[in-house]
Amino acid sequence: MNAHTTPQLASLGRVHFIGIGGVGMSAVARIMVARGVPVSGSDAKDLPVMADLAAGGARIAVGYDAGNLGDAETVVAGSAIRDDNPELAAARQSGLPVLHRSQALAATMGDDTVVTIAGTHGKSTTTSMVTVLLQAAGLDPSFAVGATIPALGVNAAHGTSGIFVAEADESDGSFLNYRPRIAVVTNVEPDHLDYYGTAEAVYESFDRFTALLPADGLLVACADDAGALALAERTRARSNTRVLLYGTNAAADIRLHDDGPGQVAVEAHGARYGLSLQVPGRHNALNAAAAFAVALELGVEPAAAAAGLAHFAGASRRFELKGSARGVRVFDDYAHHPTEVRAALTAARSVAGGHRVHVLFQPHLFSRTREFAEQFAEALNLADTALVLDIYPAREDPIPGVTSQLIADHLAGGGRLTAASDAVGTLAEAAADGDVVLTVGAGDVTAYGPLIVEALRA
Repeated sequence: MNAHTTPQLASLGRVHFIGIGGVGMSAVARIMVARGVPVSGSDAKDLPVMADLAAGGARIAVGYDAGNLGDAETVVAGSAIRDDNPELAAARQSGLPVLHRSQALAATMGDDTVVTIAGTHGKSTTTSMVTVLLQAAGLDPSFAVGATIPALGVNAAHGTSGIFVAEADESDGSFLNYRPRIAVVTNVEPDHLDYYGTAEAVYESFDRFTALLPADGLLVACADDAGALALAERTRARSNTRVLLYGTNAAADIRLHDDGPGQVAVEAHGARYGLSLQVPGRHNALNAAAAFAVALELGVEPAAAAAGLAHFAGASRRFELKGSARGVRVFDDYAHHPTEVRAALTAARSVAGGHRVHVLFQPHLFSRTREFAEQFAEALNLADTALVLDIYPAREDPIPGVTSQLIADHLAGGGRLTAASDAVGTLAEAAADGDVVLTVGAGDVTAYGPLIVEALRA
């Protein structure tokens, strides 16, 4: 048994990943390989991360076939894998245990001090910030993030410090599979109602999440978000769990201060520390305050924590610069909830200065579009030009009467539906020197950014 293989991890035996190329699945597989677990996996496409895993010793197959299971003793299936997948069907027929990605990740954590970052928005960025900050402070955490971190080049790694930092996804309730000692909650808003059904069910799931904290655990919550603040108050009322608040709110223990354009500072224990952030937007300053709070709890000196944040240059698909041409900068963002879209466009406004902002938005899921159409339009109206593509269905079947037109009905003069074939040319023509173009959504809209840069150069 590898020195880093815990009994819980060893009990899984040989592990096969169905959908190993996915960002979340590859993260878990990467850590298991590093911790000495025999890993195999498959995916429909040959993705770059699969070559990395193969180089580390994993047995990789392209395409799904029952034979790919080989001598696997445990199977991990990605959330996008359908029941009729031949490998999943064969695993179930053979009686093999089939784990959700989060269950497999929990098994890798073992006896590490676990830090989980949850919230409706900002999870990947905050998880990335905590990881980069801890590394800069001389610690070597294990980590698993739902996005590649350019500063680190990967989305997951095995570390030697006995600290494990992980993004905890509430979208399907799987964040309840972890056992954190420190839990961060960036915000709590109704989302993923296709899974939860009601806003109340969302709030209840976060209550169950904070209830997982041990007696010596810590909840780090954003005082500026009504949902997170209410969660913190409920947690305090029902248990002895320590609660630490961060934000600009007077109730915050870690206080964020705006020191002028692009200048922010955090105040802790009566002292003030300036932050040099490479990522724009008030939401990112709040995420930085959360990371700062976690670092202090793990014993990092405040000055070192503040300095470490300067090393964070963003996470993949989180206001990521795709290129520039003719003086126009093109960014891409994963935002797929109205609050996230608003935050991305507010950041774009600050980056553009007095110039114009143009956005190409692709709604994600029919159910989310139905629930939030008007709010999406209100956020998109912050842009000078707002083009909306057809809905990206992801895992959903169409819902009668639910189309992108529901959003377009509430757009201001600079907004309208667009055909995919027209979007690139329209934006390249509309953008002028100094303007910012933003592609937004959790679907394949990310592919449009490089095409817009190319069109600007033509």
